[in-house]
Amino acid sequence: MVKPQRPGASNGKKKGPLKGTGGLGRKALEGRGPTPKAEDRAWHPAGKRKAAAERYAASGGKGKPGGRASSGGSPNRSARAKDNTSDTETVTGRNSVLEALRAKIPATAFYIAQRVEMDDRVKEMLSIATNRNVPVLEVTRQELDRMAGFDGVHQGVALKVPPYEYAHPQDLLEKVISRGQVPLFVALDGVTDPRNLGAIIRSAAAFGSQGIILPQRRSAGVNSAAWKTSAGAAARIPVALATNLTTQLKEFKKQGVFVLGLDGDGDVALPDLQLADRPVVIVVGSEGKGLSRLVTETCDQIVSIPINAATESLNAGIATSVALYQVATIRAAR
Repeated sequence: MVKPQRPGASNGKKKGPLKGTGGLGRKALEGRGPTPKAEDRAWHPAGKRKAAAERYAASGGKGKPGGRASSGGSPNRSARAKDNTSDTETVTGRNSVLEALRAKIPATAFYIAQRVEMDDRVKEMLSIATNRNVPVLEVTRQELDRMAGFDGVHQGVALKVPPYEYAHPQDLLEKVISRGQVPLFVALDGVTDPRNLGAIIRSAAAFGSQGIILPQRRSAGVNSAAWKTSAGAAARIPVALATNLTTQLKEFKKQGVFVLGLDGDGDVALPDLQLADRPVVIVVGSEGKGLSRLVTETCDQIVSIPINAATESLNAGIATSVALYQVATIRAAR
C-alpha cells in the first residue's frame, strides 16, 4: 500500500539527467565586466555632453558647444541652453512665476491649471508668455501637483526654466563698485536647506544686498524650492559660486571688503556694529554647525544677535534678515 503524499512533498523520483548545469551557473557568476565610464553611457549627463561635443565637431564647429541662451537681462540672469528638457527647473507659485517672466528668463513652457482663478498676476503672466512666444499649456491641477512635488504650492501656475546660471563673485564686486554703490553681500557657509537659501535671497532683495555667494560644495543651490521660497526674488538678486569660500573671502578683504561672521558667541553685538556703512560681506553658517573654523579665522569680526535667553538660536534665514535690516538701517541713518 502506497501512503498518500503530503501536499507539496517530493516523491523522490528524479526527472531527467542531473549531471552538472552545462556551465550556466558559472556564467551567471561571471558578471558583466567593468562599469562603463560616465561619458560612455548615453543616458548619463556626461554622455550627453560628449555626444553634443561630437555633434559640434562633426558640424565643422558651427555654433557654440554647450551654448548659453541670454535672458535679455544681465549675464547673471542668463541660463544654460540644454538639449534635454529634463535638465530644467520648475518654478511654481504666482509671485515666483511672474518675477521669472518679468526678468525675461528663457522659459520653455508656461503651465496654467484648468479653470484657474484669474487675477491681475495671472493675466500679466499670460500676456508676457504670449508676447514672448512661450508655449502656454493648460493642464489639470493633478498634473501641476505632480510638477510641484510633495510640498510644493503652485497656485495654479508653473514655469519651466533652464537651470540657474551662477555669477562669479569677482564680477559681482566689480559691478557694484562700477555703479558707485557700497558693497553689501551675503555669503553662506554650508547652508544646505534650499528653503533657507530662498528666504535669504528674499531678505537680500528686501534690504538692499547686491548678491549672494555660495560655496561650490556642501551648499544648497538655486533650485525650484529656493525659487518658490524667494517669492520670485531669485530673478532679481544674482547668486555667485565660489570655488573655495575662504579663499574668496580673503580676496574680498584685499579689495577693501570687511568680512563679518554671524555667530551666537560673537565679540561684537549687532547693535554696536561700526562697520555697517563700509563695504561688507555677511557670512552665515550652516543650520547645525554654524561657521566653519577656516571661515571664522578669516572674518574681521564675529557679530552676535542679542536674543532672549530662552531661545537657543535663530535659523540661518531669520538671522540673515535681522543682520541685513540692521545694516540697512544704519546706512540709511548715515
